[in-house]
Amino acid sequence: MPRNSYFQFKQFRIVQERSAMKVGMDGVLLGAWANTSGADRILDIGTGTGLIALMLAQKNALAEIEAIEIDRDAFEEAAFNVQQSEWSSRIKMFCQSFQEFAAETENKYDLIVSNPPFFSNGVKAPDGTRAQARHADALPLDVLISGAAKLLNENGRIALVLPVEQLSEVENLAKPNSLFLSRLCKVKPNPVKPDFRVLVEMTNRPASLQEEKLMIEFERHHDYTPEYRELTKEFYLKF
Repeated sequence: MPRNSYFQFKQFRIVQERSAMKVGMDGVLLGAWANTSGADRILDIGTGTGLIALMLAQKNALAEIEAIEIDRDAFEEAAFNVQQSEWSSRIKMFCQSFQEFAAETENKYDLIVSNPPFFSNGVKAPDGTRAQARHADALPLDVLISGAAKLLNENGRIALVLPVEQLSEVENLAKPNSLFLSRLCKVKPNPVKPDFRVLVEMTNRPASLQEEKLMIEFERHHDYTPEYRELTKEFYLKF
């Protein structure tokens, strides 16, 4: 995706001049894939530009949404994006860490979503805010999952987008947190490349696992598959 100062969707615009992490495919995938049906209260952990919170507000016309962002620049930009949308009255922003938020909130959620930082090792980017957004130091996956599990309503669910290599870690973390995998989608960029992302939904009630696969493009760049077009058609202008 081009790294412009803004990204225009069908029903909202994302200004992204200050946020370390711009609009990207991971966030769009999760926002489009997450099941918002019956969710009266939703939590978006690490909202960045506010993209996923706005996508979920578009999908669910009744849900009250809370969105957390630890980086001040990203938080202020997300707050601006929310205020410019038609759903500003239903989205509440918090500038703090998830750990702080989880310790303070008395709310329980029907749906918790996150496009979390996922680089847990290696050389960090020189830009400190970008490094924070991309590295899991501030919010390890085990802390995210255990904290989110405690904030779920009865029959609540958690939806994440992660590198496919982290699927086994998610599976190992589910049981000790009384969670069950309910939906799983492995995503590959095109026919010649391997799976690179996984969309995971977990619930706090036993569930039969629904597994699916998604390919983004055919071999030619920007030649998108019907499945990807169908998933994202309510958001992308080009679809």
